[in-house]
Formats: sequence, structure tokens, C-alpha cells
Amino acid sequence: MPQAFEGIRVIDFSQVLAGPFAAMQISLLGAEVIKIEQPKIGDINRDIVEGQDSHGLTASFMNMNLNKRSLTLNLKTPEAVAIIKELVSEADVLVENFKAGTMEKRGLGYDVLKLVKPDLIYCSISGYGQDGPKAGEAAYDGAIQASSGMMSQTGHESTGPTRTGFAPVDMGTGLNAAFAISASLYRREQTGLGQRIDVAMMDTAVVLQAVQYSDYFNQGALVGLLGNMSPTRQPTGNVFPTSDGQIQITALTQIQVEKLFSILGIEKRLTDGRFSTMTSRIENCDAVADFVTLALVQKNTRYWLEALAKGGVPVAEVRSVPDVIEDPQFDHRGVFESVQSPILDNSQVTLVKAGYITDQDGPSIRSKPPRLGEHSEEVLTEAGFSDEEIASFRENGIV
Repeated sequence: MPQAFEGIRVIDFSQVLAGPFAAMQISLLGAEVIKIEQPKIGDINRDIVEGQDSHGLTASFMNMNLNKRSLTLNLKTPEAVAIIKELVSEADVLVENFKAGTMEKRGLGYDVLKLVKPDLIYCSISGYGQDGPKAGEAAYDGAIQASSGMMSQTGHESTGPTRTGFAPVDMGTGLNAAFAISASLYRREQTGLGQRIDVAMMDTAVVLQAVQYSDYFNQGALVGLLGNMSPTRQPTGNVFPTSDGQIQITALTQIQVEKLFSILGIEKRLTDGRFSTMTSRIENCDAVADFVTLALVQKNTRYWLEALAKGGVPVAEVRSVPDVIEDPQFDHRGVFESVQSPILDNSQVTLVKAGYITDQDGPSIRSKPPRLGEHSEEVLTEAGFSDEEIASFRENGIV
């Protein structure tokens, strides 16, 4: 059986994380993706790690650009614009994440290209959207974490706001865009109509915090800097040390707390009015945290994981990336996959694929990440350009 997007062609102008990740998610389900890059430079994510010889293929770039072919084009030339129009005439989806208005200045805006391909799905990804007072402003994951309110509820009061160690806005925006593109393809299947999609990193960041924004709109509640504590502010929902590591416990209901205290051997605390109810424990938060910690540091992480899980108390170990990849659960999930290295022959690179599996025709890796311009001649030939025309494009710096 064919994959969901087999036969779909995507023209991908995007760089770094959000846009490339979105296009890659579509490619994992069978779509053909042609990545358009600037000659000699390409996607800035190819060499974004300073002082490291990445051969134009950083690990980050490789993971965002599986199943793609690379075509280099100098988009400032009219010849490149003509080539793009030729490619778009046979395409289904276009993805770009330039500053708002950039594609229009280059003669490649939606209003122009929908004349070439009336049912084109044109997805623009930017920091703040295609119009409004902030349209056109550059945006980065960390900046959006700060300006969207994420950092105001991440960190400890003693140290102040902090950003996450990964890129939730970029990656979330990529998934958001992939979903929007998928929905537009379904809509086109039903109506025959194309669509302009405007995805903003700021909007995505707010949607990721929908619960917190809803709490504020309707209850005036703000999370603030709680460190690792549960937003419920219950002291039994937090990260605690063991004798050899740290565990995260989420004991929030009265039943869960009773089970926790029993397993820890401190069930007598529940007869004390200061600790007998949810409200009283919140009022005496520091005291609860102290005696729970004192009990937990007596034994190691493995012991508490087994004992608490067996007792029905939600618990997880605080793990590092090397620890996570050794988890035998991933032997069944297919999240990690090794492919031929685009840098070294007879070598492999291991990359992250998708966050779901299906019983049939699911996400798959068909080709390794492309070298810069690796498929330029191949793509142009398929588009109908002759060897002489392609040679001329190269001679004139268009390709």
C-alpha cells in the first residue's frame, strides 16, 4: 500500500529547524521533497557549529533533512525565479521561512505562484506571522521562549527565568506546520482548492501553553517560577534526590499521597493536621519536602522506581540522553534509525525519525541527508532543462 503522501511533491525553501522539520515529517510519509539552497552556502544549519568541520552536514542538519534532494539556486536572478516557477508547476506544496515579505520581493509570493499552480499549498513559517506590527522581525527559539511567557514559568525563584535546554518552539512549530500542511492536502482532496498557510512561532508557543493562558484568562492564575514543582503547588509533586540520583514524583491525589507516605515508611505523618490534607500540605510545603527527601535519600533510584511504581505512585528517573537511548522500550518504537553517512563511506549516522508508528505504511527513511547541491542536475533534468541549459546555469552562477 502507498504511504499517505506518496506522489506529493514539496518545494522546501526553509532553513535551520522549524521549516525543514515540517517538510521532513511530510517526507517520512512518502512525499518527495526538493530542498532549495543558496549556492556555496546552503542552509545555515549545515555549518552552524563554530570550530567544527562538519563537511556542511552538522548532525542537526542531517536530522532535519532526511529524504530530501538538494538543488542550489541563486534566487536573486530572474533565471532562478523562472526555474522555480517550472518546478512549482509540478509541485503540490511549498514551504518557506524567510522574513515576511521576502518571497514577494523575489517574485515568488503566493499570489504569483498560485497563477502557476492554482491548487498550490503555500506554507509560510515566520516568527510573528505575515502581517501585523511585528511581521518581518527576525525570531529565534530562545527569543520566543522569552517573549511568549515560557521563561516566566521555567526556573527557580532563586535563579530567575531560564530557557529550556532544547528548542521547543522550533520543533513545535515544525510539527504545527506539518499538521497544517496535512490538513490542507486533505482539504484539497475534498475541494480541489489550494491554500495559503501562515504559521507563526509566537502563535505556536502560546498554543503550547494553552492551559496556562486559559488559567490566566479565566481564573487570573499565573504559574510563576516553581522550579520542578507541580503547577498544583503540592509538595509531593516534585523532583527529589535519592542516594545515587534523582527521581520525579507526581503524587497529587490524596490516595497517591497516602500510598507514597506508606511506601516511604512515614504514614504516621498523615495523622498530623499539618500534613493530613492537600491544603494543609501546601501550607506546610517546606516541611513536607524535607521529610520526604530525608526518606528518599536512604535508598537508591532503582529501589524507589520499583517500589513506587509497584505501589501505584507515578514516578520517573531524571535521565540523561545517553541513559534514554539505552532504554529497551525503544527497541520496539523505531524512533532512532541508522542510515548511511553522507560524509564517510562504509559508515552510518543515527538519527531521530518520528514520534509515532503505524501498523502499515508508516514513517520511513528512504534516503540519507543531501550534500549541498547534490541533486541539482538531476532535478533540473527532470524538470526538462537540457544539458546545455544546465551548464549555462552553472557558468553564470545561477546553480
